[in-house]
Amino acid sequence: MNRVYGSYDLEFGIRVRNIFSKKGMTGKSVSGMNYYACLSILSLLLLTPLAIIVEGPQVWADGWQTAISQIGPNFVWWVAAQSIFYHLYNQVSYMSLDQISPLTFSIGNTMKRISVIVSSIIIFHTPVLPVNALGAAIAILGSFIYSQVIKDADSP
Repeated sequence: MNRVYGSYDLEFGIRVRNIFSKKGMTGKSVSGMNYYACLSILSLLLLTPLAIIVEGPQVWADGWQTAISQIGPNFVWWVAAQSIFYHLYNQVSYMSLDQISPLTFSIGNTMKRISVIVSSIIIFHTPVLPVNALGAAIAILGSFIYSQVIKDADSP
């Protein structure tokens, strides 16, 4: 149950970040890419010492050794690739957020997640429970209704 609450907290935090990021970019000469760069640097400077204090350097060293022993020397390349792709994903997100509203961005993010879920179901042959199918249908229907409302609002 803690994972569910953690997921809700994460989603809420992402939405709040999107809204305040858009407000921070509005009326200023800061582009989405520059805003993301500043947030990334500040996060690194503020959270790295906090993580080391809370977890301790020994936990980090033990975790690194465990990962190397279980995954092998390619672990470093996997971490580097994941870091690069995650950075690029966030960079594109902030470039998009610079052009659209936070609500439109959130709807697009929801559709992205649905496509990831559907493609994983197809690729990995994951069984789908009726409640999961209902949740996906509600998300798709909500996105469709939103796009129709926006299209009608833009029409003269």
